[in-house]
Amino acid sequence: MSTRPRVGLFVTCLVDLVRPQIGFAAVKLLEQAGCEVHVPPTQTCCGQPAWNAGADGHAREIARNVVAAFEGFDYIVAPSGSCAGMIKRHYPEVFETDAVWLPRARALAAKTHELLSFLVKVCGMTGVTAQYAKRVCYHDSCSSLREMGVKAEPRALLATVGGLSIGELSDPQVCCGFGGLFSVKYPEISERMADDKIADACATGAGALIGGDLGCLLHLKGRMARQGKTLEVRHAAEVLADMGGEPALGEP
Repeated sequence: MSTRPRVGLFVTCLVDLVRPQIGFAAVKLLEQAGCEVHVPPTQTCCGQPAWNAGADGHAREIARNVVAAFEGFDYIVAPSGSCAGMIKRHYPEVFETDAVWLPRARALAAKTHELLSFLVKVCGMTGVTAQYAKRVCYHDSCSSLREMGVKAEPRALLATVGGLSIGELSDPQVCCGFGGLFSVKYPEISERMADDKIADACATGAGALIGGDLGCLLHLKGRMARQGKTLEVRHAAEVLADMGGEPALGEP
């Protein structure tokens, strides 16, 4: 019997549909860290859009499926602070009045982690052997920073990438304006917040904007494309897994 920790990888909808290589990068990093990685085929959305929209019944239905698909693993890991935060922080709220599912949701929440934090805090990863010869800046998503408490871990791992240097944003704690449904409900405000974040990133002199949540990165890259800005945008897992030579977001 394997003694390696059994990790259920929660791929996320955006990674699955838009940027699958982030999922492959996550698998590579988790295996390098000594984990036995499983990708349950029955996984779906985490239910966050439904929960945020007030469709509580739909959120519960989706959450039941996620709990059932992942509760048998030692850990559940997501390359997204947003989806991990939904499972860890909000599933207990989703099942607050359900005596059957609440204990199961709490048990799953207790072993749910954002990818980069998991690699450092649980697996003890201190560095990678990847190469990426660029100055980068790191965008902290609101969910990673505030719900999951992830800040130092991605920077610690990125600092070990050969050729990479980090220039910090002047306002790293400020939202990029994505916020899931926020960008749909308030597009003008969302665009203005993205413009401010992009200006902050460009002012660092970085050649690439790196982050840990694909939703934020797609939002910022889309806005950059409309402005004719060519700053490279990538998920941190791709850089750490030495996949930084592949086309960045929006590149053919």
